[in-house]
Amino acid sequence: MEGRDGTLPASPASMTCVDEAEPAPKPRVKHLLTGAELDGAAVKDLLDLSRQMKIHRGAWSGALAGKTLAMIFAKPSTRTRVSFEVGMKELGGYTVVLNARDMQLGRGETIEDTGAVLSRYVAGVAVRTFAHAELEALAAASTVPVINMLTDSFHPCQALADLLTLAERFGSLEGVEVAYVGDGNNVLHSLLLLGTTVGVRFRVATPPGFEPDPAVVQAARRNGSEVVLTHSAEEAVAGAHAVYTDVWTSMGWEDERETRLKVFQPYQVTPQLMAAARPDAVFMHCLPAHRGEEVTAEVIDGPQSVVWDQAENRLHAQKALLLRLLG
Repeated sequence: MEGRDGTLPASPASMTCVDEAEPAPKPRVKHLLTGAELDGAAVKDLLDLSRQMKIHRGAWSGALAGKTLAMIFAKPSTRTRVSFEVGMKELGGYTVVLNARDMQLGRGETIEDTGAVLSRYVAGVAVRTFAHAELEALAAASTVPVINMLTDSFHPCQALADLLTLAERFGSLEGVEVAYVGDGNNVLHSLLLLGTTVGVRFRVATPPGFEPDPAVVQAARRNGSEVVLTHSAEEAVAGAHAVYTDVWTSMGWEDERETRLKVFQPYQVTPQLMAAARPDAVFMHCLPAHRGEEVTAEVIDGPQSVVWDQAENRLHAQKALLLRLLG
């Protein structure tokens, strides 16, 4: 019978006594939970690698051969699931997709026990769920890297793809101005944390009461780049390189939909609002989009839109992330 490492067990006569064996070195585990785990050098490294992996798409085909990524979904997904599954396959690895309803989690097994068990089977765990505290609890119990595929509080994989898209369009990210208009949500939080490490400047326009988490704003400002909060969409967009928005009602907030539609109406991205940005400005959206709500069809389907580049870049940015965490 083979051992856990694929080798045949030694005979009793040749076995080393447990008390004489050298302790195995504890692996250094790196997670991506919010985006704050990465400094500017790490972000630049991931973006540089992403570009190379996009240009030479098949060059890393065996980099994660024999490794498996467990993917836990408590929220529905299109881009995230497909990009991670395709990314692992293109790197030579495998995925195991787990629906939270079908796991023992649904019968009362603790998150910590789930993290400990999965660590014995796979090279990494990726989670898409609601409460960010659940992700943190799983990561604390895991001995393999854990990746946030989205929580109610953060979406770092989307932010990496967004920065790759901006770098492709404008070259250096230093001094690029992004106007974020709408809800101060999970996408914005990770975009602030990661973007400010590489010199992106932000002007955020939200309705009163829908600002981003003050602790996240403070952490982003400590990276040395500008983060301005306003309640005026026009003020935020003036002279910006990019205008970014997201749905007004994220998953889990559906009971507030009717109220949000009224409150956010002045923050709709229209051709008139885009005209206040730079002539070469781009429109960004993480998708899915609701045309006629947070953005008009003329904008998202128009020549300034880079939303499909953002969606494609999820694949390339995540392949770079997987290679750095699991490789």
